[in-house]
Amino acid sequence: MRFVSFHHQDRRSWGRLVGDRVTDLSAFAPDLKTAIEQDLLGTSLEGPSLKRQDVHLLPVIPNPGKILCVGHNYEEHRVETGRDRTDHPSIFVRFADTLIGADDPIVRPKVSSSLDYEAELAVVIGKGGRHIQAEHAMEHVVGYSCFNDASLRDWQWHTRQFTPGKNFPATGAFGPALVTPDEVGNLEAVRVESYLNDQRMQSATLDHMLFSIPAVIAYVSAFTPLNPGDVIATGTPGGVGAKRNPPVWMKPGDTVEVRISGIGSLVSQVIQEG
Repeated sequence: MRFVSFHHQDRRSWGRLVGDRVTDLSAFAPDLKTAIEQDLLGTSLEGPSLKRQDVHLLPVIPNPGKILCVGHNYEEHRVETGRDRTDHPSIFVRFADTLIGADDPIVRPKVSSSLDYEAELAVVIGKGGRHIQAEHAMEHVVGYSCFNDASLRDWQWHTRQFTPGKNFPATGAFGPALVTPDEVGNLEAVRVESYLNDQRMQSATLDHMLFSIPAVIAYVSAFTPLNPGDVIATGTPGGVGAKRNPPVWMKPGDTVEVRISGIGSLVSQVIQEG
C-alpha cells in the first residue's frame, strides 16, 4: 500500500494513494505519523475519495520527531569524496522544517549557488525501540520513500561539522508516498537514481551500501530511541555534482528527479529564494 500526507481545502490530512485517487483517512487519525503510532496502516479503512490532482502533497511525514541521515554510505561516493573507511556509519541530522513534499520546489538560497542533489532511500520507523538488534531491525520499518538530501556544499564544508549545508529551508524533498515493505520486494536489488534535466547523474543498488539498513537502525538506536514516524535517510550513491569536473550545481529552472525502483519517483523543480 501507498500512503500520502496532503493539503486539501485549507486543511492537512493523510490517506491511501491508489492510482490517481487519494482516500482521505483523516477521520481515523489527524496525520500519518499518528496513524503509524496507532498501527492503522494495515487496516481496511475507507473515506472520501479525492482526485490526486486536487490535493497538494506534503512531506510523507510532515512532523517527524527525528530525521537521521547517513553520510558516505555507498562505496563509490566514499571514494569520490576521499573519505577513509570507518567501522561505524557517519550520522548527521536534518530539521523537520527543511522538508518539502513532492508538489513543492527546492529553493536555492540567496547565500550560495553550490546546490547539489543527493538521491536517497528514506526509511520510516513504524515500531519504536532502543538497542534494536540488527536481526530484528526490519520489524521496526513501516515503509520507504524517496528523499533528495539537497545540500549547499560550501556551507557544508565551512567546518568539519556540516550541519548548516544540510539544513537550509525547502531543501529536503521527501515523497511522494510512503510505500509499505510488501510492495518493495528484495531490498538489495532496489536501485536508487537521480536525474538532472533528464540526464542520469547517480545510479546504484542498495547492495552497494557500506552499512545496511538493519546495521544503521541498530547503530542509531544504540544512542537514541527510535519512535514511530522517525525518518532515516540512508545515504546517496556516487556521482554527486560537487565531485564532477567541472562541478555540476542545480540552478533555478532545473528539474531534478529521484527515482527508486519499486518505490516511485520524486520530481522537484528548482527555484531561487525570494
